[in-house]
Amino acid sequence: MRYLRFVIPQQLIQSLQNIKGFKEDSFLETHQSSTQITSIRINPIKSNWNESLLNIESRIPWCNWGRYLIERPSFTFDPLFHAGAYYVQEASSMFLWQILQQTVGENTQKKVLDLCAAPGGKTTLLASYFVNGLLISNEVIKQRASVLVENITKWGCNNVVVTNNDPKDFKKLSHFFDVIVIDAPCSGSGLFRKDKNAIDEWSEDNVNLCSQRQQRIIADTIDSLNDDGLFIYSTCSYSKQENEDVLDWIKETFDLESVQINLVDEWGIIETQSDSYNAFGYRFYPDKVKGEGFFVAAFKKNNQTETKTKFKETILQKPLKSELEIVNSFLNLNDDSYLFKQNEFVRLFPKEYQQELQIIASYLYIKKAGIEFGIVKGKDLIPSHELAMSFIDFNHLPYFNLNKEQSLQYLGKKEVNIDINSKGWALVKFEGVTLGWIKALQNRINNYYPIEWRILKENLYK
Repeated sequence: MRYLRFVIPQQLIQSLQNIKGFKEDSFLETHQSSTQITSIRINPIKSNWNESLLNIESRIPWCNWGRYLIERPSFTFDPLFHAGAYYVQEASSMFLWQILQQTVGENTQKKVLDLCAAPGGKTTLLASYFVNGLLISNEVIKQRASVLVENITKWGCNNVVVTNNDPKDFKKLSHFFDVIVIDAPCSGSGLFRKDKNAIDEWSEDNVNLCSQRQQRIIADTIDSLNDDGLFIYSTCSYSKQENEDVLDWIKETFDLESVQINLVDEWGIIETQSDSYNAFGYRFYPDKVKGEGFFVAAFKKNNQTETKTKFKETILQKPLKSELEIVNSFLNLNDDSYLFKQNEFVRLFPKEYQQELQIIASYLYIKKAGIEFGIVKGKDLIPSHELAMSFIDFNHLPYFNLNKEQSLQYLGKKEVNIDINSKGWALVKFEGVTLGWIKALQNRINNYYPIEWRILKENLYK
């Protein structure tokens, strides 16, 4: 989409004149360009497909799993997208991976909070990085939390808890998290090239309101960061009030130490420092980086606590012995798994974080925890779609590789014509990546793809 120069708010241009890295002519020229940049991040636990299927142009240098595409495909019509093989994410946002590599390193057994998580871009990145950790992914808006659940389900990790809470609710979890990421609600000027509405909604008043909201969200949450913990703050705004000024407010209000991140000159990322406390921040200008507008900063919390906080724990409902027998007959689980019930469904969670899950359940509203295994009906188990999407290996079950047309029929919850010789549950896959469950009966095959996620376009199969 092409925008003319005059649509970029002049108040914004004026406010950026003295900001490091801002060059008005190249900034406006880039926003006038019709060039589209499309990037994805591959799911490490579902990476056994051929990348050439997506016309990948190059790797994103600051993220191991990030890729630039030559052109934007129709993701709606790509079975790999629906299978969670990759996530469509803006390249600049993937710099979070680089920050984690330089600060956390290989010690990924951490308790992590992604506070403003929907639709799930940073959560899926965090889940891929903290493979041995516990990730709480929170979204305050109910409808957006449902989208978050869908994207986390497709990603397939068992160590993620999705919550639907206000930031102030996290005050109860004092010194609980080792890492907190706040991708704060902002005025959205970094999205001007991609979202015309962001231009229409921008105003100086909104910038000021966002800055106040950002400070309130941080103040409500920062006490839940453990001593020596890592705090990462980001926006998709260019405005100093939402970026460097917030860093100064953080330094003035809390005992946090600014963290400097090493950059490579060729990346084009601009390092800035706040006016009063020289806190480091990192600006992404679309005329300098291959990506959209973005700002990010990192802090370390100094040691303060003398005594450990004691939390109450909710006892989660246990499956009945008969239910456990049916579950284990379907899939022989190892001792690393903790099973509990939520709304009649048996769920699977890492056993090492059982106590933490019980603490979270005491203070927060949980939308999803771990992997929904299924529901026991009589002597039968109906496996959940989450189980099919998970990292679990089902070597003992039959599966069928579908071509693209068959895969799209399945994803549209249509009848899928395949030859199957045995009755019972089976998986369907595309390019080796699981799409979901089918069940073969005497005279038909039932499609168990979730009806609320189905592709609706009828001309898809023509």
